[in-house]
Parts: sequence; C-alpha cells; structure tokens
Amino acid sequence: MDAQQETRESKQEPEATSLRDKGKEEGREDARSKPSARAGVPEANIQVEEVEDFGAALASYESGLKALKEGEVVEGKVLKVLEKEVIVDIGYKSEGVIDLEEFRGTEVNVGDRVDVLLEKTEDGHGYVVLSKEKAERLKVWDAVEKAYDSGEPVVGRVVDRIKGGLKVDIGLPAFLPGSLVDSRPVRHLESLIGQEFRMKVIKVNKRRGNIVLSRKAILDVENAEKKKQTLADLEEGKILRGVVKNLTEYGAFIDLGGIDGLLHITDISWGRISHPSEKFQIGDELDVVVLKFDLEKERVSLGFKQLQDDPWDYAPSKYPPQARIRGKVVSLTDYGAFVEVEEGIEGLIHVSEMSWTKRIKHPSKILNAGDWVECVVLDIDRDARRLSLGLKQTEPNPWDVIASKYRVGDRIKGQVRNITDFGAFVEVEEGIDGLVHISDLSWTKRVAHPSELLDKGDEVEAVILKIDSENQRLSLSIKQLQPNAVEGFFQTHGVGDVLHGTITRLTEFGAFVELFEGLEGLVHVSELSTDRIEKPEDHFKVGQQVRVKIIKMDAVEHKVGLSIKAALDEPDLEAVQAYFDSQPSGNGGATLGDVMSPEVLSAGTAKPAETDAESESGPDGEGEAKTDSEAEQDVQKES
Repeated sequence: MDAQQETRESKQEPEATSLRDKGKEEGREDARSKPSARAGVPEANIQVEEVEDFGAALASYESGLKALKEGEVVEGKVLKVLEKEVIVDIGYKSEGVIDLEEFRGTEVNVGDRVDVLLEKTEDGHGYVVLSKEKAERLKVWDAVEKAYDSGEPVVGRVVDRIKGGLKVDIGLPAFLPGSLVDSRPVRHLESLIGQEFRMKVIKVNKRRGNIVLSRKAILDVENAEKKKQTLADLEEGKILRGVVKNLTEYGAFIDLGGIDGLLHITDISWGRISHPSEKFQIGDELDVVVLKFDLEKERVSLGFKQLQDDPWDYAPSKYPPQARIRGKVVSLTDYGAFVEVEEGIEGLIHVSEMSWTKRIKHPSKILNAGDWVECVVLDIDRDARRLSLGLKQTEPNPWDVIASKYRVGDRIKGQVRNITDFGAFVEVEEGIDGLVHISDLSWTKRVAHPSELLDKGDEVEAVILKIDSENQRLSLSIKQLQPNAVEGFFQTHGVGDVLHGTITRLTEFGAFVELFEGLEGLVHVSELSTDRIEKPEDHFKVGQQVRVKIIKMDAVEHKVGLSIKAALDEPDLEAVQAYFDSQPSGNGGATLGDVMSPEVLSAGTAKPAETDAESESGPDGEGEAKTDSEAEQDVQKES
C-alpha cells in the first residue's frame, strides 16, 4: 500500500494547493479592486473574509463531484498500472485500487475505460474500494435476467460434464440438464465439451446463483421450420447432405435439417467396423442416401456405403477357387476364423480346414485376432456373399504321402499316442495316427479296455488293415501279427470231436465251456445230462473240468455247440492211453477187460452230482462190482 499511499498523496496535495491558491488569489483581486474599502480595516477582519472565501470554493468543488452510491457499477479511467495493482479514477474525491489479477486475460493500459463496482467509498487507507470482476458479473446477471424476461437466447460454452448434465460458461456458471441438451437423448455428453451453443434461460435465482439453460427449447423452434421443408423434400433413394449429430454403438444420427435420420452401423461401410467413430466424428458433414422413409412415424433410415461400389460385384473374378490370398484375422468363433481379405469381403476358415493332421478344438489354438495369414480360396458364392478359405491347403497333405508310401498288409512300428474306450491310437508318421480297434488287439483274449494290454507311450508293431486318405483314417491291427487260433480250430476240428474244457459261466439255459483261450462253446441245458436238469448251478460249478462233444459248428460266426451228455457215449481215448502209461512194464500186459473197464472209459468225464451210495453200490445197494467179462460185454454192446 506504500505505492497506493504515495500516489494518493501526490494527487491530493496539488489539488489541495490549488484550492488554497485559488482562494488567496481571489482575495488579492478583491483587495486590488476595492482599495478604499479595505483601507483602515483591521487585520483580523481581513483573515475572516479569506477563510469564508476558501470554504465557498471548497463547497463549489465538492458539489461538482459525482454523486456515487455503494453497490453501483460506474465507469472509471485507468491512471496507473503498477506491478500488482491498477489505479482507477471514477471521478470521486479519491482514486480506487483494483488487483491486477482481475484483469487476467485482457491487456490493460493507462487511459483505458473500464466498468467497475463501487463496493465502498473509502477504506481504512482512504481509497475507494472497486472490483472489475464483480462489475462484470453484475452486468452478466443483468443480461441473464433480461434474456430470461424476453426469452432471447444466450451463447455459452460447455466446460465440464457434471452429475445430471453439463456445466456451461455464459459469463457466469450455468447448468444445462442432460435431458435439455438436444431434441433427442444424447448418450455421450462428454463429446460436447468445448462446443458453443445457443440456449434459452429457463430459470434464474440470483440470490442462490443458479441459472438453468435449455438448448432443446432453441432447437425445437429452429427445427420446426426446417422439419417442414425437409419432410416435403424427402423420398427414398434421394441423396441428401447431413451433419453427424450423435454417435451410438449401433449407428450415427444424421441431422438432415429439422429431422434426424439413423445411419445404422451395418450401412456405414461394406467392411467390418466395431463403432461408428471409426468412420465419423460428431459435426462431420457427409452425403447419405435415403433407404427408407416413414412419414407417419417420421423415421428415416439412411445409407452411406450404398454410395460406394460393392466389392462383392468383382469378388468372383478377383478371388477364384484355388487362388492363394493373404488376409487379416478379424474374429474367432467356435467353428472357425473370419479373415478380411479386403474391406467389405471376409472369408471363413472352418476349423476343419486348419490342419491336415491335428484335431483343432478351437481356432484360438493356432490363430489370434489381428494375425495376417496366407490361405487358399476353396469356394466363393457371390449371391450368398460367402467365401470359404483353407489354411491347411497351403501345405502338402501328409495323407497323400501315406497312401503312396504304405499298402494294406504292411507292418509298421509306432508309439501309442492315446488310449480310448474303443481302441488305441498309434503314430505312424508325424501327425498321422492309426487306430487299433479294441477288437483288433487279440485273437483269443476278451479285452474290456485297451489299457489291459497297452500303455500310452508303448512302442508296438501293427498291420495296416485299411487306408482312407479322403476321410483321413488309418485302421491298424495288432492281432493280425499272430495266426488266428480260432480259425485254425475250425479248420482242424469238426462235429463229433470230443474235447476237454473248463466251465466259465453258468446260465439258466446252459453252461459256457472254454475250449482254449479265446474260444468258448455253449452246452445247452438239454445237453448237460441224460437226466432233466432245472438249475445247472446245482450240478456243475464254474472252473469245473468237463468232457464235451462238438455237436454244432459255425465257422463264420465262430460259434460252437457242445454236449456233455453225448460225450458220455464216447470212449475217452486219452484216459485209455493214460491207463496204459500207468501200468508197470513186465506184468504180462493188460486184459481187454482192464482196458475197457468203466472206470477207465469214464476217467475225466464229469457226471451230474450223485450220492456216494449210488456211486459205490449197485441198484440194489449191494455194492457188487462187475467182473471183467461183464465189463467187456458192456463195452462190446456200446460199440
């Protein structure tokens, strides 16, 4: 305040001096003009007259000053610009001081005229308290109130996005509700920041400092007239000039002049875009064609890509089948990958066309969105706008090599790559697997699961059964490495042969007898005994050795019908030979009765369960054993 005080004193002292000099000069002139009157007048009276003359002059000066009131906006003149302050004369008895910060953004020079608010006629230092900012604010408030009363629009700039709408600068902070920004809902209010609009003041509260604006009210009035003209000129197929008014996820709204049309995202470009902002920005001017117009609902559908050439018109000649092309992966699905070969033309690489040898579960295993790939055109349909592409066709088909390298019957060696319920996959070549079905693992063993014989990683040898390059299938067999024991059995045995076997299963209808590993025969319940048997399990046991006779054979179905009952009537030659072998040498030889005795003939033949008494005694229970001659006669009768 030293500079202010100095300025104030330097201005006031000359004024005070001039006022005093003026009074003295006037007194001297009166004395010269009336010398006779002042002659002889006492000195004290002369001094009183001079004081009265000075008071009258001061009163005359003060009456010439402006009649100012606190709170009033007045015009002032810049007297001096200091480092941090500006001295302003408003025609009052003392000057005012304004902080230089209130002039920020504007250049201030000595002599400039500025409007200021008189806050106080005098502060503690004798200065007038002024404010330029408050004066401007009051002027804006006056203009806002006038615009509110008259309905005239005001111009403001959007400065921020706030809750419920936008903050607008019209010289004072004002609020523009989101619902009153436009005639249609605006989804992205942030996009309007920095833009200037004409708006109507719809609410003013000076005491609370609230100003509410509406741009919709101005647009409704402006669009009403434009709308009439536009609707009169609209027709399908007509090309119009419009302005992008708003952007959404599904398209762009174009202002055609009083009415908005929707440019759907699918009608913006022949190619794929994810958002209209990739092509347009709010405020852009563009030509559009009217695709559909509903006068009753006042809905207009627009097109932009329709004004450009359709790339599918020349696609068949540009991308013929078997042509190699390069494109960009734009999206992935469960069933394949879409590749953009040019804007507006996309082709599908089906998941089955990605690899010759690998089973691709999802395209993401080998491709990513954004990858550039080389592929082969498989098929093109202009009318359906479909382009089929292949990725694996860019490489030789290894299945063609398999067909030329191997023949059916060849033996191969490979590693078990995978085991399933129905078989095992063996790698024949890199990326080429052959299937050994569970039925081709063994001739004789009943295999419930391939893991019973094989493990993943095992090195095995197999025989090629079938090569199907078209369907990419290779059938292998491990059991073909060994002779077929079952077929050998049917070649060496026939109906009437008597064999030994082991009961493996008992059922209501009979018993299954294993003749050797891999071949079972069925003994029907009627062939189990000469006696009627209701329940086979009451007379036989699983694991029991029995002597059976072949009564039926089916070499095609590998089925054998057996009979225990019929075997009872056949001599057991194996038992006879065993009897001879068991006799000591030099005993004079065995008699015919010895050889043909029932004990020898029935050796190894299972009979239905019977009581110990029946087995040791005759029909009368006397237990008499037959003589050799009786036994011999019995054998002769049987033969």
